[in-house]
Amino acid sequence: MQFISTRGQASQTSFSDVLLAGLAPDGGLYLPQGWPQFSPAEIAAFKGARYQDVAFSILSRFTSGSFSDGELREAVEAAYADFDAPEIAPLTQIANDQYLLELFHGPTLSFKDIALQVLGQLFSRALAKCGGRATIVAATSGDTGSAAIAALGGLANIDVFVMHPKGRVSDVQRRQMTTSHHANVHNIALEGSFDDAQSIVKMLFADTAFADQISLTAVNSINFVRIAAQCVYYFTATAALEKPATFVVPTGNFGDIFAGEAASRMGLDVARLVIATNANDIMARALNDGVYEAGVSHATLSPSMDIQVASNFERALFEASNHDADWTAAAMGDFARSRKLVLPTPVLSQLRARYSAFASDDLETRAAIAAVHRETGRIIDPHTAVGVAAARKIGKSPSPVVVLSTAHPAKFPDAVRQAIGAPPPEPRRLSGMKDLPEKLDILSNDPVLIKQFISSRVAA
Repeated sequence: MQFISTRGQASQTSFSDVLLAGLAPDGGLYLPQGWPQFSPAEIAAFKGARYQDVAFSILSRFTSGSFSDGELREAVEAAYADFDAPEIAPLTQIANDQYLLELFHGPTLSFKDIALQVLGQLFSRALAKCGGRATIVAATSGDTGSAAIAALGGLANIDVFVMHPKGRVSDVQRRQMTTSHHANVHNIALEGSFDDAQSIVKMLFADTAFADQISLTAVNSINFVRIAAQCVYYFTATAALEKPATFVVPTGNFGDIFAGEAASRMGLDVARLVIATNANDIMARALNDGVYEAGVSHATLSPSMDIQVASNFERALFEASNHDADWTAAAMGDFARSRKLVLPTPVLSQLRARYSAFASDDLETRAAIAAVHRETGRIIDPHTAVGVAAARKIGKSPSPVVVLSTAHPAKFPDAVRQAIGAPPPEPRRLSGMKDLPEKLDILSNDPVLIKQFISSRVAA
């Protein structure tokens, strides 16, 4: 399996190189040169199978030549050993032909665990093989940071730097990051937005001398391994339903929903992919109006989606343009300069054939939490609620509707309290966390300052 960059100027490379690099050297994102294929019979056989076995079957199509079957099997089993639900991603019915796909049963109670636990296991094994070390810099809107720390904290030959927008994540999300006791974990509270943090990460990669000096890599969803691991639950959910589904995905950086496109390109019959955004509606505007234009980031009840630049959209654009790397590179360059991209009609048509998009504000988010609680007794988090609100805007669907439930409600007690009048019960994983000391550095939105901070910690 060889991988190519969406911008066409990087050499083809292996899965291990993609894993350790994160971003392609030409600034593009890696994708497989050709998508592996699964037949309807192979997909049907996933029904009732262990999640770990399905994950192994799918990931092995990408890892061939980089990891042996034994190494991959060991990594997958270790990745999911500490999940609270034996199904890993259970499917729960909440209404007639409407389901929640629960993705929050991992160590940090977020869907990010499903991919990052696998990535961490493979990362550690790849570094051990090459005898190197790595510096990981992650921008997080709330959940990626804690999931990365849970996966990589304490591992040898790795330094982990996590930047979150100061005051723009929930208290629980922040404490999950800042109470880590691992010496290789460094938390930065950035005086800016998530988009500012993400921009700094891209600047660090663009400084190739610095990136090479510290062996810089990424675990954000720009790392294709995240996408590959997230494909799995689209397969398991469809196999369980025994029919194509409409997947409604709370969307910020576009990685989780692009994993659905990836699954469909691998042979999975997907009825529809529905983009669910909050007031930061760049993706809804892009699909509905044909203009991908970044605005001002708004703080909402669903902070992990408070994003105005969806990095993984580049992958969807590359696929929708029939792998036109020259156009993709030029389009991304234009967007970087002007923060606006008018989508060409052929590209927009391809996107609309696969995706729909709906935006919901905080009022609708609270209403969705309240409605699900009233109708089912279940408590959902505000990101899942954005998905439920979008699902209710679809109207009557000929296919089952599956809303990806991306986080445990206990991570957002204030939002839940606003909706139903009481906070959710505290799970054991969060018990006592309020009493732990926090470790973080507050830094201004200055790439030079961030670079100096990282260099000094790595040197130490």
